[in-house]
Amino acid sequence: MKQAVLLHGTDGSDTDYFWFADTKKYLESKGYSVWWPLLPNTEKPHLEESWIFIDEEVPSLDEESIIIGHSSACPLILFWLENAMLRVKQVVLVSGFYSSIDDEGFSELMLPPEGFDYDRIRSSAHEFVFINSDNDPWGCTDVQAQSVAKALDAKFVLAKGQGHMGSAGFNQLMPELPLLKDLLLV
Repeated sequence: MKQAVLLHGTDGSDTDYFWFADTKKYLESKGYSVWWPLLPNTEKPHLEESWIFIDEEVPSLDEESIIIGHSSACPLILFWLENAMLRVKQVVLVSGFYSSIDDEGFSELMLPPEGFDYDRIRSSAHEFVFINSDNDPWGCTDVQAQSVAKALDAKFVLAKGQGHMGSAGFNQLMPELPLLKDLLLV
């Protein structure tokens, strides 16, 4: 069975989170069963707690599965893939950060202290896609994403002038993300 996982960022939701509802509907129209959970402590997520939740709750994934994350879910997904011994079809990371950003230490709670093992992560998906903007107001910029994309031999897509591609604080409500749909291997 084709499975997809949607993981929201900080202050996220499992019912109303920017382009997630539209993406879920699109994936379901392509025959995917979509898991879109409410991650723990969404207002101040912590890597280990979020990882334990995913490890215990995620449905079975296989080489037909797609994982999509936004913002603080992106480093969580890399950590998950590094530790879970999965092999999925595609991983798409939107507006993610992979090193500390200027956010009063919140981002550091989602980063593994020892960094990422890119060799191990690379083997967990047939394709990785990074989508970042050149003007992300939170600092989740194309510059830091490009270096991680390169380390993973991933596709990098510059969403020029698109900000964080979903941010209530910066009034980027974005109910749809057509670029994402165009990149999905469905």
